[in-house]
Amino acid sequence: MHVRGLSKRFGQLLAVDGVDLDVPRGCVYGFLGPNGSGKSTTIRMLCGLLTPTGGEIEVLGLRVPQQAEALRRRIGYMTQNFSLFADLTVGENLEFIAEILGVPRGRKRVRIAELMERYRLADRRRQLAGTMSGGQKQRLALACAVMHEPELLFLDEPTSAVDPESRRDFWEALFELTDAGTTLLVSTHLMDEAERCHRLAILDRGRLVADGTPGTLTGALEGRTWLVESDDPRRAQHTLADAPGVLGVAQVGHALRLLAEEGQGDAFAAAVEQRLREAGQAARLRVAPPNLEDVFVAATHTGEREHAA
Repeated sequence: MHVRGLSKRFGQLLAVDGVDLDVPRGCVYGFLGPNGSGKSTTIRMLCGLLTPTGGEIEVLGLRVPQQAEALRRRIGYMTQNFSLFADLTVGENLEFIAEILGVPRGRKRVRIAELMERYRLADRRRQLAGTMSGGQKQRLALACAVMHEPELLFLDEPTSAVDPESRRDFWEALFELTDAGTTLLVSTHLMDEAERCHRLAILDRGRLVADGTPGTLTGALEGRTWLVESDDPRRAQHTLADAPGVLGVAQVGHALRLLAEEGQGDAFAAAVEQRLREAGQAARLRVAPPNLEDVFVAATHTGEREHAA
């Protein structure tokens, strides 16, 4: 997938602003961003469901939206909310989806049986979809999305309404798909899910503010993340919130996690400790390995400055 200068405007609102993307085949590519950052709008344009205001999109060698109809036969799309038929059984939902996706009659029965077995739905064939748990609905929705064996699968916040165990099982199912050669594009606002992706794009206010592997993105922050141990972390947080060189500070348990601005030198830690001492607070700093939450904070703060400029 190759995207250049993608934008979408709704009246005065610029929802997506000049996004460039390159998504390799056979990987899990994550879209990370807060609600309203443009993730869903971007996915809908990539699927051909929404016409861009500007930019160029090529998906699986096809131009979008010009060849969107041909693309739809080669992609799957799983939405955030359960969108199947609650008053149909599991089996009836699968039968209906197979029919509208054009699965050949001779293949349909075998394919439905495969998916029921793979996603542990066989014993629920006659259960109404509306009576299923969140995790069961999620497995049914995934089975329907891959019914026609798509080359590319879009998943828009797919685990927002399920418990942690169901999320873990769901991600195992996603990696099985990539092992078979399917490319996945997954939007999320959850850091632990972002860490599972092979590559990440971080969106903020419709703009792409970071792009790379989780390891590359966290590695770029080496030396900028610290753990502040204090007897009164809340008071220490207030003291450091507007300190020079501090990009972000948040309480984690009984300590603070501090992110320094880019370019802070060796004297940064000593300056922070000095500021705390002057405020009558004893504290100690130690280096902490950066994580994706730090990446997100750094990227979105940079985006805020660029947006303001």
